[in-house]
Amino acid sequence: MSPSHPRPGRPAYDPRHVQRIFDRRAATFDEVAFLPREIASRMRERLDYIKVSPTCVLDLGCGPGDDLPNLRERFPEAPVFGADLSFAMLERARAHDAGDTSWRRFLPVSIGRALGARGPRFAQADFAELPFAHGAFEMLWSNLALHWHPRPDLVFGEWQRVLKVNGLLMFSTLGPDTLKELRGAYAEVEAAHGVATQPHVIDFVDMHDLGDMLVENGFEIPVMDQETLTVTYKTPEKLLADVRRWGAYPFGWEASDADAPALAPRRLYRALLDALEARRLHDGPNAGTIPLTFEIIYGHAWKAVPRTTAEGHGIVRIEDIGRGSARNR
Repeated sequence: MSPSHPRPGRPAYDPRHVQRIFDRRAATFDEVAFLPREIASRMRERLDYIKVSPTCVLDLGCGPGDDLPNLRERFPEAPVFGADLSFAMLERARAHDAGDTSWRRFLPVSIGRALGARGPRFAQADFAELPFAHGAFEMLWSNLALHWHPRPDLVFGEWQRVLKVNGLLMFSTLGPDTLKELRGAYAEVEAAHGVATQPHVIDFVDMHDLGDMLVENGFEIPVMDQETLTVTYKTPEKLLADVRRWGAYPFGWEASDADAPALAPRRLYRALLDALEARRLHDGPNAGTIPLTFEIIYGHAWKAVPRTTAEGHGIVRIEDIGRGSARNR
């Protein structure tokens, strides 16, 4: 199946549902923030090898704003904006904005048109429908947020729109091996109890598909890599609690708007705990704990120089004129 189309079996994307999930989790997100903070640190290490001096930065999926201080420290002369679907998360992010008033001196005209000359630093928005002008930013940063949208191809198209030509996109997201232990436990429970198979975790997109989508949406020189991290737990209850705080599985018989395990069928929930117990490690330094895998995908790419105008006319750069004829001599 082409990565440009929704994948079968996944519930229809409802941004209001995703917003509710993260609004509920905003107050306790610090308890699981160790993962995005670690990934942000690894993204910053990768950024050390990239030569970039943006004049305006947007953190997409900024959540409670943990990455904002580091971005402002890295780019002290660039205003750093944040966008997120969750209003409760953005309320927390505002705390990271305290004391930083220098940004108004550097506010570009394009941002001024989008937000107003004294407009807010944050926008509540869907990734695929951003309230910013074309080419408003010279750098986009997104840490462990892209996987929440089922159409990354549409997201990349919108991110390309708000990025300036030759601007940098840098992101991390979760790959298909993420939560494989939990996915396997669910499958065992459903098979043993004759329950219809349901998608209980997000249908994470493969790294190579993401790279193809970047190119299809006007990015060039994409660099993609991945690594696997394992978090271990002493109890299956703690594992499930953390996954809920991450908001990683809003689907299926164990979830509701109240998100309370007590509302799930007791026998299935007990069977799920037993299936996770059976996955305890028996040897090695983490013996006695239950592993949970995260496949972390890192990517960065540059917005390509457009090849056609809005009217469909071809664009030829001055430096490219004559190159074709020279090669044909």
